[in-house]
Amino acid sequence: MSIAAWSGPLLEWEGELSSLKARLGPVFGRRELRETGGAFLDGLLSGVARKTGWMVSEHAGFERPWRIQGLLGRNRWDADALRDEVRAYVIEALGCEDGVLVVDETGFLKKGRHSVGVARQYTVTAGRIENSQVGVFLAYAGRFGQALIDRRLYLPKDWASDEARRAKTGVPAEVTFATKPALAREMVARALDAGVPCAWVLADAVYGSDFGLRSMLEERRQAYVLAVRSNHHLRFIEPAGLIETNSAEVAEGLDDDAWSAHAAGEGSKGLRLYLWARFALPWDCPSGWQRWLLIRRSRKDPEKQAYYLVFCPVATSLAELAGAAGLRWTIEECFQRAKDDLGLDHCEARSWHGWHRHMSLVMAAAAFLAKLTADMRRMACRKRNKSSPVTATAVSPP
Repeated sequence: MSIAAWSGPLLEWEGELSSLKARLGPVFGRRELRETGGAFLDGLLSGVARKTGWMVSEHAGFERPWRIQGLLGRNRWDADALRDEVRAYVIEALGCEDGVLVVDETGFLKKGRHSVGVARQYTVTAGRIENSQVGVFLAYAGRFGQALIDRRLYLPKDWASDEARRAKTGVPAEVTFATKPALAREMVARALDAGVPCAWVLADAVYGSDFGLRSMLEERRQAYVLAVRSNHHLRFIEPAGLIETNSAEVAEGLDDDAWSAHAAGEGSKGLRLYLWARFALPWDCPSGWQRWLLIRRSRKDPEKQAYYLVFCPVATSLAELAGAAGLRWTIEECFQRAKDDLGLDHCEARSWHGWHRHMSLVMAAAAFLAKLTADMRRMACRKRNKSSPVTATAVSPP
């Protein structure tokens, strides 16, 4: 097998992209709109620095940006139908029984107040309160890669109750105020209802602290590892009576031999090793299931700890829980690639449907790249390692 067979050049970029465009074509309907959608994907995947209407149009050879702007604005097509097709494409490329669903949010810094959902609000993108939009996203991660499969714009309360701004930006009448965890519940349920293979659902403390999300997953018998804060309140009954404590206090009470080192995935400098421990939560559980408080501790700084609530099948190992918790970074990689390379944060549309159309098209472009990457990794896995001729000579007897 040649180097080209597993390093990438033999992957059929044009053929696969044409196949994806044909698959997505029915979503757009008319031939001209299908062509414009394909041109938009080409622009997202190009080296154009800013994926704006003008620059994508210029890349496509259009004299004016009206076609691209119409794709995000006045033309009629269903962004949710595109989302569903992207999800199916991702699962075909990456789906596996031990795959995971990951929820997180990301911010889009904005000037002015006219874009839908923009407000002075905290965004992890800036690490502070800024004028921004915030989107809640769902990613799927499998053995060979990860990709975004759902999105929803968070609509702050003042936007949800402002009929004038709703009308101007086309917010549908059925859209009401919903918290970010409520949006997460809706997206995770939609993915599970669609048959997405999922071993674990993962999220940070914004979502892990939501009883509604945990309850929904437990009713479905869906395992999860959801982060919570150090002061997350815990209450249970022991022979001594009612115990009220929190995550940090439980961790402090664990014996030294409760901790063991496990990898939480691979980072840029190799395996990310931490100390891990778990505490069985004495709450009622369905038969065959158990609940834990999982704790991760830095090996260099014991004061740096992270906490997770876990719902999992009986006999799940600590190493398995550590591995699952460590996969939450995969959605951060999705955000970074989509923003750095595909213009996730270059949306100029001010309307509700324009935002969701832009995000869905970027998700389609990212899914395409994820599939190519997965195909390359599969080819590499089929290539058996052979001893280096130089090494073989060096270790041979004189």
